[in-house]
Amino acid sequence: MLTLEEGKFLVRLARQTVEGYLRTGKETPAPAVAPKLRERSGVFVTLTKHGELRGCIGHPLPRLPLVEAVVDSAISSATSDPRFPPMTPEELPEIKVEVSVLSAPEVIKVKNPRDYPKNIVPGRDGLIVEWSGYSGLLLPQVATEYGLGSEEFLSHTCTKAGLMPDHWLRKDVRISKFSAQIFSEKRPGGEVEERTSSP
Repeated sequence: MLTLEEGKFLVRLARQTVEGYLRTGKETPAPAVAPKLRERSGVFVTLTKHGELRGCIGHPLPRLPLVEAVVDSAISSATSDPRFPPMTPEELPEIKVEVSVLSAPEVIKVKNPRDYPKNIVPGRDGLIVEWSGYSGLLLPQVATEYGLGSEEFLSHTCTKAGLMPDHWLRKDVRISKFSAQIFSEKRPGGEVEERTSSP
């Protein structure tokens, strides 16, 4: 678990990375940090504008040191989310930054796919659905923000993967869950607060 101060550092790092990249076109090298922030971790950087999503990209699996994953995810969220045009420097004063640090995904094992909803707590668990080369991920806060129950959350994650909403009922689908520590600006460039999806 990260402290609030460490979370604030990561959010500031994400903002400074986006600002620097949009103004210069160059990636900011990951700073020297305590060993804890260099541990490999999954992470997503979410950018919102006036309460609406403006970009969200990350690393689901712990393959990069956390600070490097934050730098990479911040740039990708601002410039490479296929749902949105690249961000402009003029938008920065209106952008809120959120960093979600993920636990390692845990495969949910059930004998009957209809038991998946019983093993998911909306708001605490994020989901990854994988099937035959398709994959989709939704962060824990998505269920909270949209008021989704377990079955709806499963269906939305399937849709995110490009699958039919009821695809989670197939026996050959792999479904994993994870929790997240979520650090978010209360307003653009402002104070950072922590929300956690852990139990």
